[in-house]
Amino acid sequence: MTEAASQSIVKTQPETPCIIIDKAIMERNIRNMAEVARNNQVQLRPHAKTHKLPWVAHQQLQAGAVGITVAKVSEAEVMVEHGVTNIFIAYPLVTKDKIERAIRLSKQITLIAAVDSLEGAERMNEAAGRSGHKLQVRLEIDTGLRRTGVLYDQAPELATRIHSLEHLHLTGIYTFRGAIYKQKPTLDLQIAGEDEGQIMADLAERLRASGIPILDVSVGSTPTGMYAAAVKGVTEIRPGTYVYQDRMQAQLGVCSLDDCAGSVWVTVVSRPSADLAVIDGGSKTFATDVQPNTQPLMLQGFGHIEGLDDAVLERLSEEHGMLRLGPSSQHVNPQIGSRLRIIPNHICSTVNLHNKVFFTNGTEFEEMAVLGRGMLE
Repeated sequence: MTEAASQSIVKTQPETPCIIIDKAIMERNIRNMAEVARNNQVQLRPHAKTHKLPWVAHQQLQAGAVGITVAKVSEAEVMVEHGVTNIFIAYPLVTKDKIERAIRLSKQITLIAAVDSLEGAERMNEAAGRSGHKLQVRLEIDTGLRRTGVLYDQAPELATRIHSLEHLHLTGIYTFRGAIYKQKPTLDLQIAGEDEGQIMADLAERLRASGIPILDVSVGSTPTGMYAAAVKGVTEIRPGTYVYQDRMQAQLGVCSLDDCAGSVWVTVVSRPSADLAVIDGGSKTFATDVQPNTQPLMLQGFGHIEGLDDAVLERLSEEHGMLRLGPSSQHVNPQIGSRLRIIPNHICSTVNLHNKVFFTNGTEFEEMAVLGRGMLE
């Protein structure tokens, strides 16, 4: 199915549970981040993990993004199929099939692959050599998240080894750290972003001094991107969540709840007691990766419930969401059949649970299949 064929416009509200995207808010978010990049004279390469939609990627590109970022080869394949021609796969590729698929894509478009180990680099080099191709790569650096990425002190040696491989072209370094400072979560986004940017800019200079012509210094998430972008030597930022925003970003202070384009619409299906309302969305509707009552955000429940200020989406089973209603919410007294709008804690993982989303201009709803959903390999 083409992306155009996956769209339909209806005037009636869609059945719940469903994800609704406010087009005007999304477009404003896209413009604002593009302006951040332009003002700091860095490239913007948004991460498509949030929307997983080529149509949205094209909106970002038209606003000034140089390309997009994805996590998986299958996501890249979907984007290429729908006309996206500049993609960074920000995830280490180590298996034969994925490397060969990435090489095939790189013969069609501008594609950058990620590496964080000598073994992975050698596997890519060998596959690229077999295909008679030179693959552009970036080296991932661990700047404190302790996920993938070579340790900072080991980066120069590894970069030197990768630079010597005949069929790889090491063009840059990248990192993802998020709202982390000194290996701990922080609400001070400015110090986290500036520190992330400076660490990477300094490393790039160190590598250049050793004879490795590093061009790209790619950093930044939605919470830290605007601050990392201002660091001299940073060339690119890769925020993702900003396109829709979510409750987590609002709690971090990145945006307000009014900037959240994405929300989940649900229906009250049961009212067992005055302080309990049950909705038709559970853990198969709402992502649970951002847990309530954890530092530093201390979010209450799994989402913000519009119009019910002291209600908490407290518990989730697979198909049920249990709302604990405080005194003012009990006074509002949502009835069976009432529709509620909930801004999820994490929109990215929530979108990946849904086959489709609905874009609205306030009166009409445009259904669109999430073409990158479930693309995990």
